[in-house]
Amino acid sequence: MENYKPYIAMLFVQFIYAGMALFSKAAIAKGMNPFVFVVYRQAFATVALAPFAFFLESKQTSLSYTLLCKIFLLSFCGLTLSLNLYYIAINYTTATFAAATTNTIPVLTFIIAVCLRMESLSLRQLPGIAKVLGSVISLSGALVFAFVKGPAIKLMNCHPATQKQTADSLMKSYSVSEWIKGSLIMLSANTAWSLWLVLQGRMIKQYPAKIRLTAFQCFFSCIQSTVWAIAVERNPSAWKLGWDVHLLSVAYCGVIVTGITYWLQVWTIEKKGPVFTSIFTPFALVITAIFSVFLWRETLYWGSFGGVVLLVGGLYSVLWGKNREERKRVTNEQNQDSPKEEQVVLECITHH
Repeated sequence: MENYKPYIAMLFVQFIYAGMALFSKAAIAKGMNPFVFVVYRQAFATVALAPFAFFLESKQTSLSYTLLCKIFLLSFCGLTLSLNLYYIAINYTTATFAAATTNTIPVLTFIIAVCLRMESLSLRQLPGIAKVLGSVISLSGALVFAFVKGPAIKLMNCHPATQKQTADSLMKSYSVSEWIKGSLIMLSANTAWSLWLVLQGRMIKQYPAKIRLTAFQCFFSCIQSTVWAIAVERNPSAWKLGWDVHLLSVAYCGVIVTGITYWLQVWTIEKKGPVFTSIFTPFALVITAIFSVFLWRETLYWGSFGGVVLLVGGLYSVLWGKNREERKRVTNEQNQDSPKEEQVVLECITHH
């Protein structure tokens, strides 16, 4: 069961992220400013994590000024920059495009990890080839899922004409320049998040208190996002929260998404590495689509089903490659330790 915990944790994270997409869409559709939304979700996360960080990890590693500066910069890169750029990009593109391009994160993370020599890659061996091909296939499957329709699945075909008109009207409302601009900003947001996943692995080694690390990053991101939101949104009424979907959404995204999932991702990165953590990202798109069918009566297509097959196939290819490399690494470590143990036994016998 211990070996399956990272897998269960990451699947649970993707279910939570799917709920985040549903709640965020509802809140912003009701008129909430997205930059203010980021501020409140980070504030809720900080408040939720602070007691656990104080009581459970009060005797953990001491925090130096240099390390505090590193956490501040890391939170700006991964949380503040990526989240705010994501919402800026949505203004120039569609939500479907945003969900699809999020699945570039595994590939970007893999490339960054290889460039920083935090992930091994050998194209002369089968596991290395499997990881590269798996990343490409998984990304291709996610894009096929989002953009290739084909015939509608009859069992879930609800109001196809209305759905087609809505999609056409959304696509026509954006110019080519806006679409390109939004695509580049979205790519920047995903790159910032991928870099955060990779650098998080190094930060954990310097500061192993995972709950405290997450709480500090949420706190710094709240301050940074507040400055960003004040610079963009000058209307005081945009900051008001009532007992409505706005409060429910920021509470869910702050306490559950930002607080719990960030901590789970940090824990998984420590156990399995950043590439393993990011490769589960495409599942959030699939889960969101399934919930959308039942909640919003959206139509699924056979092209999307083909994308799911490619996505899952690519995922298992990467996981297989990583498992093979991990087994080989463990075997090599055991072989290196065996002569040392024999030498100790011989020395003891000689001594006696």
